[in-house]
Amino acid sequence: MDFVSVVLLSHSNEIVRGLEKLLRQVQSEVALAIAGGTDEGEIGTDVFQVKHAIESVYSKKGVIILFDLGSALLNAEMAIEMLDNQENIVICDAPLVEGAFAAIIESGCGSSLEEVKAAAEGAKQVNKL
Repeated sequence: MDFVSVVLLSHSNEIVRGLEKLLRQVQSEVALAIAGGTDEGEIGTDVFQVKHAIESVYSKKGVIILFDLGSALLNAEMAIEMLDNQENIVICDAPLVEGAFAAIIESGCGSSLEEVKAAAEGAKQVNKL
């Protein structure tokens, strides 16, 4: 079965590595890639890391990108512009942890790109109390 892939983007490599580990315990069949920090191991994001992450998990069913802070959004947008094939790649306005959790579960159910995006963005409404 083909699934919507997930890309996690953070200014911190440790954040996305930890989140990747958590999500793999929940769903191991969905393609998942991370881009975090700079090549020098510093805090930040790198457009080429993001581009590579997208390419490494690209699926015709789609790719959903979740990010932590505003400048990561800029690098995600630039990475998409650099790709030869920009079809079915969406950036979500969702909390990174809760959105990624919702996205990986929804994708694992075989849902469409639109459904996975809606699940991730719906995580903004989750009341944790």
